[in-house]
Amino acid sequence: MNKFIGMGRIVREPEVRNTPSGKNVATFTIAINRRFKNKDGGYDADFLNCVAWGQTGDFIAKFFPKGSLIAVEGSVQTRNWEDKEGNKRVNTDVVVEQAYFTGEKKGDAKQTKKPVADDGFYDDTDTPFDL
Repeated sequence: MNKFIGMGRIVREPEVRNTPSGKNVATFTIAINRRFKNKDGGYDADFLNCVAWGQTGDFIAKFFPKGSLIAVEGSVQTRNWEDKEGNKRVNTDVVVEQAYFTGEKKGDAKQTKKPVADDGFYDDTDTPFDL
C-alpha cells in the first residue's frame, strides 16, 4: 500500500503550469514539523515536494498561498534520472490526490472571532436582527 497523509505549511507559492498534452499540474513544497524537539529545544521540519494534477492542482493554487496550513492525501512517487554530467539522481514527490483546509484563513481570525465578555459568552449585541 502506498498512502501518504500529512499536514504542514506551504513554503512557496504553488506553481501551476501546463504539460505539452494540455494538463494542468501544480507543484509546491510543504514543511512538516517533526514530533519531537531537537537538542536546541526547537522542532526540525521535513520539506516535501508535492505535485497535484488537474482540478486538485488548480484548487491548491487558488486557495493555498505561501504560509497556508494544508493537509494533503496521496501517494509517494520516486523518479530516477541522470543529470547532464551523468550522475544518477533521485527525486521523491508526494502526488496529491486530495487537499484539505485545516485552519483559519490569514487575516480572518480577527474579523470572525467576537470578543468574550467576563461571563464567558460572546458579545452578540452587534447582530443585525433581534433574537
